[in-house]
Amino acid sequence: MAAAVPSEQRMANQIAANFRHVPDDRAAEAIASHISRFWDPRMRARLLELVEAGADGLDPVVVSAARLLRQPQEAPAG
Repeated sequence: MAAAVPSEQRMANQIAANFRHVPDDRAAEAIASHISRFWDPRMRARLLELVEAGADGLDPVVVSAARLLRQPQEAPAG
């Protein structure tokens, strides 16, 4: 019997599927933005743990988005 896919992984892969029509770098930015704005911090942390552990079945664009989520946010110029 196959192990259940964590909900954070399933949802992140679904978000990535919605951005399949744009280049990977822009898709990763959009996914990271969506996750940052709408996901609970615990969900974000769990996704980052899954990426760090190399979970099977993660969309490569989700992995790229996770790298962006880990980067410190730049303060707006002004």
